[in-house]
Amino acid sequence: MQYVVFDLEFNQDLESLVNTEPETNILSPKSKYPYEIIQIGAVKLDENLNMTDTFNRYVKPSIYARISPYIIELTGITPEKLLSEAGFDQVYKDFIKFIGDTETTLCVWGVTDIKTLHKNIMYHNLDENLLPQKFINIQPYASVHLGQSKKRLLSLSYCAREMGIETGSSFHDALHDALYTAEIFRILFRSSIKPNLYQPVTKDTTKKTVKKVLNFSKLIAQFEKMFSREMTDEEKEIIRLAYHMGKTGQFLETEKPVD
Repeated sequence: MQYVVFDLEFNQDLESLVNTEPETNILSPKSKYPYEIIQIGAVKLDENLNMTDTFNRYVKPSIYARISPYIIELTGITPEKLLSEAGFDQVYKDFIKFIGDTETTLCVWGVTDIKTLHKNIMYHNLDENLLPQKFINIQPYASVHLGQSKKRLLSLSYCAREMGIETGSSFHDALHDALYTAEIFRILFRSSIKPNLYQPVTKDTTKKTVKKVLNFSKLIAQFEKMFSREMTDEEKEIIRLAYHMGKTGQFLETEKPVD
């Protein structure tokens, strides 16, 4: 039995997509392009919580052509720093090799990292079943330890300092943050902390939304049948406009009760 405490640094810059496609002219954070992992840091702990190994790899981007200025300022990771690094496919294989065959529980500071890891795995069409399913989110336990509600999620830097952990290394570095998280895990650990199973939500790609469009000719034919005459061009445009304005619902009002 072992624990692997890991942390990620990732990037998203939707205006600089490398793999652009014609149908994705309008992009948003909810698009199919995930936060792209640019660093994985991890600490391996044995069943007695002794550190036995560390993992620290940067990842060469393949989704976004540039690093967001905010991410550069936050992490210090520049595009030049990543040019000579391996892509996510290789780094993921190396991370799985680092975890090894021992029964493992993953530990994270917040669920964002484990979700992002799975999304990157799926985006690159890799085998997510190689990753252990058991995980512990340490963040809410730290909040309770410091007298707060488990729903009040505190930052890693705040918790580390409040728990008296020496913070000489910078935060927002994946390995440093994994080391801090491991130290907090040692302080918090008790037998009542049980891992959960992470089960990624996969979309059913067999069901596609059918886009419905107005059959304007049939609509006009219905009006002509009702009025027993042909509609003029002006009337047709009025009908078309009325139809589209009606769909917006802007003229709907709440019916007032009759006294």
